[in-house]
Amino acid sequence: MGGKNSVPEGVSSTHRHPSEPVPGDGIKSVRTTGVFKAVNFELYVKPNLAVMAFGGVAILCSAAYLAYMKAQYQESKTYIAIAEDGSQSLMQRKSKWE
Repeated sequence: MGGKNSVPEGVSSTHRHPSEPVPGDGIKSVRTTGVFKAVNFELYVKPNLAVMAFGGVAILCSAAYLAYMKAQYQESKTYIAIAEDGSQSLMQRKSKWE
C-alpha cells in the first residue's frame, strides 16, 4: 500500500492498444480502405499553406477566365440559330430598327 502503483514496472499506465482511438485523432482513427483514403486524401494530410494558396489562386483564375469568356460572348454580335431541321448556324444579331 505505501504508494506503490498497481501497474507493472516497465509498462506505462498511459499505453494504449494501437487500434484504440485517442482523443483528437478524428477520422484518422477509423478503419478504412485504401480507396477511401485515396479519394478523400485531404482528410489524412496535414494542412499546407503553400498548397492552399496555389489552390486558391487556381480557383480565382478559373473564375476570372469564365467571367471573361462570358463577357466576350455577350459583347459579340452573334448568336446560334437552330433551324427547323435541327441544324445550327451562327447568325449576326440584328436590331429591329435596321
